[in-house]
Amino acid sequence: MTSPAPGTRTLGGLTVSALGLGCMGMSQSYGAADRTESVATIHRSLDLGITFLDTSDVYGDGHNEELVGEAIAGRRDEVQLATKFSISRDDRGRMRIDGRPENVHARAEASLRRLGVDVIDLYYQHRVDAKVPIEDTVGAMAELVQQGKVRYLGLSEASAASIRRAAAVHPIAALQSEWSLWTRDLEGEVLGVARELGIGIVPFSPLGRGFLTGAITSPDDFDDDDFRKNQPRFQGEAFQANLRLVEAVREMATEKGVSAGQLALAWVMAQGDDVVPIPGTKRRSYLEENAGAAAVQLTADDLARLDAIAPPGVAEGTRYPDGGYAYGDSPERSA
Repeated sequence: MTSPAPGTRTLGGLTVSALGLGCMGMSQSYGAADRTESVATIHRSLDLGITFLDTSDVYGDGHNEELVGEAIAGRRDEVQLATKFSISRDDRGRMRIDGRPENVHARAEASLRRLGVDVIDLYYQHRVDAKVPIEDTVGAMAELVQQGKVRYLGLSEASAASIRRAAAVHPIAALQSEWSLWTRDLEGEVLGVARELGIGIVPFSPLGRGFLTGAITSPDDFDDDDFRKNQPRFQGEAFQANLRLVEAVREMATEKGVSAGQLALAWVMAQGDDVVPIPGTKRRSYLEENAGAAAVQLTADDLARLDAIAPPGVAEGTRYPDGGYAYGDSPERSA
């Protein structure tokens, strides 16, 4: 069955498909990579009108950008292409964040080469650098816009204060942050500030890292190289408690004649015309199911019921093993 095209939405001036495709899992974190199926999934995405593709230079240490570049060759004009910089990993896999201006330029040039394009439509700072004033980082990103190498700028997982300071340097088109029925932290101060400044919202993991689809019923469902094995929400008592949330979503979805994942994704899309979720998948079958969410109509009563099922803070366990993880802040500039 062919799903209708999802239509378009606008992120701070950039017109994109109303539903995007997160490409990270094609290269890391969710089991073995399958290049042939991944490329086929991206091609199918474009055929379905899901043309907003999201990657990062850190996904697979450059592998994902190369993969996306291969897949869009010959179809660049159809695509709204987003990538990110600032995160790298050392030899032990520990995350480093580098927002220095010189790193901004070096990483952008490397991304352009791997993607095989002349310009990046949306360039994000992947995480805020706690050691570099965000004004310096965004100032360097703005130079990329002036040079014609980047069209629009974005931030990811940034705090309200960081967003304000960044937007004072250059318009910010999009904020990428986790947002779903079981992760509603964004709805506090951050969402209000983003909307005040005309910044679109790009929710990652809108399906709760796959959990809200109902396909995961036991920690044993994960491969050994699946990063979810080490996430607090997928362990022990938290896992069992969170299954009850999924069951309630699945029950409502059955009543509406849709899948649990489609209902969960439709809820995110219903949060505003400035919201463009980017569910990730590396398989065409899941992509086609996700595309169907764009046709799911939710009434005010449906939304109220889902709010009751999944109020803010409903999920057991923190988002990351680091229980102190918070939206990113940067230091003030020295006088």
